Amino acid sequence: MVQIIQAQNVTLGFLAAKFGLQLVNNEDFFTEWFEDIPEITDLEKQYLNRVKNNFLRLIQYPPILEDAVKMVVLSPLLDLAGFYEDPFLITTEKSIELAVESESEIVRGRIDVLVIQEQLWLLVIESKKASFSLLEARPQALAYMLANPNTKIPVFGLVLNGEDFQFIKLTKEDKPFYALSDKFTLYKRENELYQVLTILKKLGKIISK
Repeated sequence: MVQIIQAQNVTLGFLAAKFGLQLVNNEDFFTEWFEDIPEITDLEKQYLNRVKNNFLRLIQYPPILEDAVKMVVLSPLLDLAGFYEDPFLITTEKSIELAVESESEIVRGRIDVLVIQEQLWLLVIESKKASFSLLEARPQALAYMLANPNTKIPVFGLVLNGEDFQFIKLTKEDKPFYALSDKFTLYKRENELYQVLTILKKLGKIISK
């Protein structure tokens, strides 16, 4: 098991030195986020349009706390993806802290962690400032994913702060390797929650086998 240290001290360099973690740039390594993606219905698209509009309204009144992100954005996605139903089980991990230093201050935040079937890790960033990007969450996500004792199956992650979303795949059969999906954002004209939902549905089929 990986010992989770203070979040602000977990870096990709630390994970590479301590556990041999390596980034894979080969597109064939992580095809699950773009190959054989299921369709979503027009009704689901309408609902996701409402989710996006709700979030865009929410950000007019900062700070954006992770509980609000989970309620307004993540919970509807998990519901539509079927993760509240059998055979799935969602558990929670202790929240971890992160800090971003500027010249004059240290801004602290939290990352809240949800786990589905021990194979899909969801990390929600509490966003108090624009400086809290997905870049800060990736090392923490990978540290948790490395803790999965089953080395025979891939582990997937999703890091999000409400406006941005990115999927991660990790394998550990010989050495730990990981790859990233494209980043999806709610600030584009098209609603990229459509893609996020289809990927969640695809991963749900994989981890329920």
